[in-house]
Amino acid sequence: MTCSKIFSGDLPELTYGVIKYFQNDFSTLHSCILVNRLWCRLAIPLLWENPFSISTTKYKFIDIYFHNLNNEFKTKLNEYKVINNSLTSNTLFNYPMFLKYLNMLKFISSVKSWLSTGVKTSYSESKFHSIWIDTCVSLFKIFIENEVNLHTLEIELLNTYLDNITELILKNINSIHNIKNLDLHILNSNENMLKNHISQMVNSQNNLKRMLFSTNGLRLWQSLLLSNDYNCSNTLNTIIFYYVDFKGIINLDKTFEQLNVLESIHIVNCSSLNAGFTQQISNLTKPFKLKSLFINRVSKIESLQIESLQILLQKSGDYLENFGYDHGYKCDLSLKQQLLELITKYYKNAKFLCLFSFESQMSFEIFKLVENIKQSLNYLSIGLSKPSLTVGDSTIILQNLGQILPSKLEFLSLSLDFRENDFRVFLENSQNTFINKLVIMQSYSDNITYCIKEFIMKKKRVNYLAIRHINSDLSDLKDEVSEFKLYNVEVRNYHDLHLSFNIYSLIKKIDYL
Repeated sequence: MTCSKIFSGDLPELTYGVIKYFQNDFSTLHSCILVNRLWCRLAIPLLWENPFSISTTKYKFIDIYFHNLNNEFKTKLNEYKVINNSLTSNTLFNYPMFLKYLNMLKFISSVKSWLSTGVKTSYSESKFHSIWIDTCVSLFKIFIENEVNLHTLEIELLNTYLDNITELILKNINSIHNIKNLDLHILNSNENMLKNHISQMVNSQNNLKRMLFSTNGLRLWQSLLLSNDYNCSNTLNTIIFYYVDFKGIINLDKTFEQLNVLESIHIVNCSSLNAGFTQQISNLTKPFKLKSLFINRVSKIESLQIESLQILLQKSGDYLENFGYDHGYKCDLSLKQQLLELITKYYKNAKFLCLFSFESQMSFEIFKLVENIKQSLNYLSIGLSKPSLTVGDSTIILQNLGQILPSKLEFLSLSLDFRENDFRVFLENSQNTFINKLVIMQSYSDNITYCIKEFIMKKKRVNYLAIRHINSDLSDLKDEVSEFKLYNVEVRNYHDLHLSFNIYSLIKKIDYL
């Protein structure tokens, strides 16, 4: 079959399928570029679709973008001594047109960092700010002139730094006409600006699939959906509420009723999930398809809220897939137990489970929950309350957890204090489980590296590994990293790998191509 495809001219399509697998692995994509012309042509667009998310200190890719400046802009930036005649005069590709994802905060921050290393002459703070804004606007004009087709736009900051750019976007509204994902982290309470800028952006969309609202953006969301100019009632199928306070919000049922194809609702770290909120949800004539619920210190757990959450879960049925809890050790133990019992009852199609700050007395309830959902579970993070945590508590967790894990996990994170012997028992009991990404935070003094090598490295049960032990990180030990690499186990920095798989990052990976 493969040979027939190759000889029938499908080689580029097959190769692209392979290369796209490394979409976020930038070092591998760089290696792909060097293979041959075909691989280079296929890998370059993936490298340049989201360059502002790449962690770097020099931002040299911005130099290449400015190759596309016309003479007027080049002259202006030459006056600032931002660019000079040594700037490359030839490029192999039209790099700006490959841009698909743009986070506005990362965009302006990257330009500032680039300027800080590129400006050769000292300027006053106000002058530097002016150069910075001019450079951001000039770069954004390059994207517009090259007819960039953005797939995802994240607006994480609304202030004077972005006024010029948002006005530029509105004058060239076609540059964002095909956005599928729009994330709004509203940090500015200027109602006029919200109405005049953001509303126009949203109302210009005809194919919006996902929207994220953060902080005080809920009222804006309601005003958008209830507006006669809103065009996405038949396209928007995913909504994410992130750190939103539902207090005082009315007509939620009316707002949700406007959405004809809504398939997924995610509530992450939101407050005021009380009777007033759930009553409005109960009034819906359509299903409330709650896919994610994450509760932390912002969401105060009280007896009345447990009842409200039960109503919410009853309304959403079996849609819940992602659940997370991190409420701190100060929350009443009995309320935590009620919450866990509630989740165990309604959480049937689990994919992502994050349980932090639970008491050791609840260990067996946790085991029961994990065992009930292990057939569908793919991401698991567990950590107990630190003030009550003892080595004995971790022993109970480790000696039981390994026996109930599914045969395969995409991600497993353990944040516990444990001895080497207990960890060895866990590894022995979980020998039939393959873990793509394993993240471990251990505060006890025992060295578990030998166990990891015996049960994980040599048996090739993990692809990516991160271990934080007291004040040391495995990724800083070059000899150890090299040894693991010989067995095709890639060692990553603990914080980088851990943060790459939280419920927020998981939800944000929901893309619509």
